[in-house]
Amino acid sequence: MSTTEQTAVIDRDVELLERVAEVSQLLRHEVAKRIVGQDDVIEELIISLLANGHALLVGVPGLAKTLLIRTLAESLDLDFSRIQFTPDLMPTDITGTEVIEEDRTTGRRVFRFVRGPIFANIVLADEINRTPPKTQAALLEAMEERSVTAAGDTYPLEQPFFVLATQNPIEQEGTYPLPEAQLDRFMLELPIYYPSREEEEEIAMRTTGETQPDIHPVLSAAELIELQQLVRRVPAPPSLVSFAVRLARSTRPGDEASGVSRQYVAWGAGPRASQFLVLGAKARAAMRGAPIPSYDDVRAVAPAVLAHRLVLNFEAEADGRKTRDVISELLEESRGWS
Repeated sequence: MSTTEQTAVIDRDVELLERVAEVSQLLRHEVAKRIVGQDDVIEELIISLLANGHALLVGVPGLAKTLLIRTLAESLDLDFSRIQFTPDLMPTDITGTEVIEEDRTTGRRVFRFVRGPIFANIVLADEINRTPPKTQAALLEAMEERSVTAAGDTYPLEQPFFVLATQNPIEQEGTYPLPEAQLDRFMLELPIYYPSREEEEEIAMRTTGETQPDIHPVLSAAELIELQQLVRRVPAPPSLVSFAVRLARSTRPGDEASGVSRQYVAWGAGPRASQFLVLGAKARAAMRGAPIPSYDDVRAVAPAVLAHRLVLNFEAEADGRKTRDVISELLEESRGWS
């Protein structure tokens, strides 16, 4: 590549970096037309989109998890599909099924694959833990390999592809805990909390009026893919990658475990956590127009990346320690590393 071509590529990346920051603000603005508060959750959802990762929203019913995802989908010029997970949902209800068709001219019967709702750019898996693990597993291949296999044939999913799922806490009646393999496919786990009094008053005011705001798409599929590619090109210094890997490995019981992990963690995060820590840091840096991610970017995405990948032991339960409590201590400890 000539010097002129290299300069053109750099100039284009600078333009795209500015566009990432602009798009992030536009998406926040559109979502805020319907969603009151939840600024951190919205930011982390945008991070998952830019990093081409899936996200899991966890909270009790009535906190606008579904509305948030639907509004974000409307802010993007992408195909959207909603799947309501129920105890009687079958895997083929998600991926699709083969049907027999008869050619009226020849009388010959052939099988034809009818695509399911998984064939969309954004798939809302609503109340994903309301269905048994057998049906949850229908998402595994799609989330990891961006394809669906049926009757020996593999069908690629159109890019970009995201699964944005909602989940009620597992202690609620009629739910099935997600298997660890399923949880690990999600880049981020985002908790949704109750609004403040002021926010709840604003919600009541907005939702009991006569009209609802219109949402305008701010990003096309082609442009989103281009921004995702830019995030991949954002350079991550070796020291930052080493920090992210050390953070993930410090959650695993063993020689490299941190003090809090040794005390409270039964199973730690796998290598996907290291990958998502780096990717999330890159996306977060790009959102503010920074050309290189920082350690603080890694720390900022760490709770959402690690929370659903740690399994705490009985001592943690006895001491009343939650996963995010352990992660907070771990991040505080990590400040002595850099």
